[in-house]
Amino acid sequence: MTTEYKDPLAEENLSTREVFKGHFLRLIQDEVKVSDGVVTIREYLKHPGASMMIPLMSNGDVILERQWRHPLRRSFLEFPAGKLNPNESPLACAKRELIEETGYEARRWDKLGRFNNAIGYSDEEITVFLARDLTLVQQNLDAGEVLELIRMPWTELREKVFSGEVTDAKTIIGVHWLEEFLKKNPE
Repeated sequence: MTTEYKDPLAEENLSTREVFKGHFLRLIQDEVKVSDGVVTIREYLKHPGASMMIPLMSNGDVILERQWRHPLRRSFLEFPAGKLNPNESPLACAKRELIEETGYEARRWDKLGRFNNAIGYSDEEITVFLARDLTLVQQNLDAGEVLELIRMPWTELREKVFSGEVTDAKTIIGVHWLEEFLKKNPE
């Protein structure tokens, strides 16, 4: 007979209320009882999840986008990514978003991993894929989606990450995972 593990740090949820419902984010407020008996409030964003793609050309260049990010009032250099639609798998999202944002279609897909980028205030999970054997088809941006495509050697992007020029967390993680993948899979 196996005993189910109970995390000694687990919090007991006493109540949940939706504080705000936006276009795709929801702000949730939970009243919880912490493992030491204290009752407190936890607030967090509910997010549908996302996929990020690392479009890798056969010569070692990657395709990036420069996009305005309103919360920080500036544009960022980042790998393409997009949120999951209801009942959409992360791979289906990646394939759809790669074409929409970059105009490229990939014949080879490798899942590199997944991560939670803001565990203190969001349940967002991002799945990362390497997209290879790229063919240019046609970009199909959503209305209001404005971005600039940039192609550069992945090693140059790595330098921009380590110099602090690139600060987007998903892109930083993607560069590390790409480097590890290429070490294990030299072609």
